[in-house]
Amino acid sequence: MDTIERIKQQIEQTPVLLYMKGTPDFPMCGFSAKAVECMKNEGQPFAYVNILQDPAIRSELPKYADWPTFPQLWINKELVGGCDIIIEMHENGELAELLEGIEWPEQ
Repeated sequence: MDTIERIKQQIEQTPVLLYMKGTPDFPMCGFSAKAVECMKNEGQPFAYVNILQDPAIRSELPKYADWPTFPQLWINKELVGGCDIIIEMHENGELAELLEGIEWPEQ
């Protein structure tokens, strides 16, 4: 499976997905740390992909998403945005609204 197909599959199968540098417990950049803090404060589950461990995704996702930076938050197959947008949406309540009622597939 090529990288774009893997990205599409991840986005299709994961209702809330954060592409980030590092992990939620050990973010490897300030922007990823701020995005994770907002997501954790929302109290809803989210999945993540550590792009530092997958150079192919790190290189291809910005082209696929037409969004040049990380982190990238995807909710229900739609790109929400990066760090600044995540913070703004968290602060004004829009992120909570988007996360409300998210259905996770059975594992």
